[in-house]
Amino acid sequence: MTDSILEESSQPLEGTPGVDEFCIAGHTFQSRLILGSGKYDSFEVMRESFEVAETQCVTIAVRRERLHDSSGRNILDFVDPRLILLPNTAGCYDAETAVRCAKMGREILRGLENPGADWVKLEVLGDSRSLLPDPIELLKATETLVKEGFQVLCYSSDDPIVARRLKDAGATSVMPAGSPIGSGLGVINRNSLQIILEDLKQGDPDYPVIIDAGVGTASDVAVAMELGFDAVLLNTAVARAAAPIRMAEAMKYGVKAGRLAYQSGRIPMSRYASASSPEVGVISKRQR
Repeated sequence: MTDSILEESSQPLEGTPGVDEFCIAGHTFQSRLILGSGKYDSFEVMRESFEVAETQCVTIAVRRERLHDSSGRNILDFVDPRLILLPNTAGCYDAETAVRCAKMGREILRGLENPGADWVKLEVLGDSRSLLPDPIELLKATETLVKEGFQVLCYSSDDPIVARRLKDAGATSVMPAGSPIGSGLGVINRNSLQIILEDLKQGDPDYPVIIDAGVGTASDVAVAMELGFDAVLLNTAVARAAAPIRMAEAMKYGVKAGRLAYQSGRIPMSRYASASSPEVGVISKRQR
């Protein structure tokens, strides 16, 4: 037993820091943290949070009123042009509106010559209280946008059947919620999320599955990555934190820690203790 453990630990660790990459629609990323651009107190805080987090992809809500602050400044002027922008159909409640919003985002990003122009983070919400997806309208919008040549990253519920239908419809990535948007509840339905992972990656291990929404702090992000998700997309947990820039840094390390833990393989959980020191030569031993 000891020899096998030593032999295993001597093997090189897959995905060592600096070379652990993943791919979405032909784009390769070293950072597995995607940040949203809403709810920050200022564009300056947003920009510094992006820099500290070392994110390479950020979401932008493309409804016109979201692109400017109260002073008329354009949010795009505060986003590093090297970042891939992911247009977001936030606030859409039917497939038709979401498709129109996605096309608007594509035109804006094509004008900027940003490589994310043909991407869309597709949200089609069921109601304004839960902000949970409407699965029927979401699937309808996905099918339409795929035909229109979009790379569709779908914000979905934690329903494994819906996730499978979205992938079958051509979604570039399925992004189930850890918990409701902005709730900060963390990853609350691990069983369903693990089923989604196993199902979507069966025979297609490189298919990107991303946790989107609900995380509140760095430990939530680490949990998501330990489950085997390829990345985490979040906004409120950083933007509304007491110290957003510090939280952005914490999230960066949470992603890295969770990813390394997943790659390393945790020990099995046991009902009883298991001594870490050898029992040979112990002075006494009490049995029960």
